[in-house]
Amino acid sequence: MRTVLSRKFWSFILVSLPLFASAQDQSLVERLGYPADAKLLIVHADDMGMSHNVNVATLKGMTEGWISSASIMVPCPWFPEAAAMAKEHPDLDLGIHLTLTAEWRYYRWGPVSPLSQVPGLLDKEGFLPRGVMGVASRATAEEVETEIRAQVQRALDFGIQPTHVDTHMGTLFARPDYFEAYRKVAHEFKLPYLLPRPTPELLAAVGPQGKMFTPERVAEVEKSGDIMIDWLDTGINAPPEKRTEGYVDFAKGLRPGVTELIIHCGADSDELRAITSSWAQRTQ
Repeated sequence: MRTVLSRKFWSFILVSLPLFASAQDQSLVERLGYPADAKLLIVHADDMGMSHNVNVATLKGMTEGWISSASIMVPCPWFPEAAAMAKEHPDLDLGIHLTLTAEWRYYRWGPVSPLSQVPGLLDKEGFLPRGVMGVASRATAEEVETEIRAQVQRALDFGIQPTHVDTHMGTLFARPDYFEAYRKVAHEFKLPYLLPRPTPELLAAVGPQGKMFTPERVAEVEKSGDIMIDWLDTGINAPPEKRTEGYVDFAKGLRPGVTELIIHCGADSDELRAITSSWAQRTQ
């Protein structure tokens, strides 16, 4: 049994998609060239582009080699800086964090698309909704598809060469038709998309957002050759003073297969404290 830190995972998947589709009888780790009992870890940072603070902290983690991949929020105010960083570091494994919510109290953003095309993605204040259900209760799948396509195209227009797409707050898993829009846009741009295998632990954690993970849909996805991450963990459940111990325990508990650990980077600053009450959990 081996433990392997997976670097540039999405970059490798991106160039290997035809090969992966033709080797469906093998597990993901075997298709990556490792023994079936190997433990591979992707340390992934969400929310690049959210703020200057997050951009700097995420870039630091990636260039120092302790973050495997990250994804960029295109609608956010600090997206242009994140795009410039991506262009300056083309070797980094950077995807697009498809964003349909603007969850903070005062720090908000709206869609990339013309507002007339996506009225269901606007709350009463004219921003993206604060929560997943605020999106799912109003926005049509057509509006969602329009917006996420616009976000990928805007990233390309800014010179980013994304290695994958994923979904902020899991919104694109909230409804089956949203998920199909997610797959459609990913396929259109020939990008792998984050899709975790629906383990009992994951379904318990995501609650209503797990409705699209029906056995029939999972079987269809696997038959299509799309990649499914074996395990997804959305963070270390430990207070800041015990974070190191939490990471050690997490590493000891890794299971065979590919695990993606999602983290959120930041450094203690007035900017980050003003944006979110969770600033302490984001500081590294």
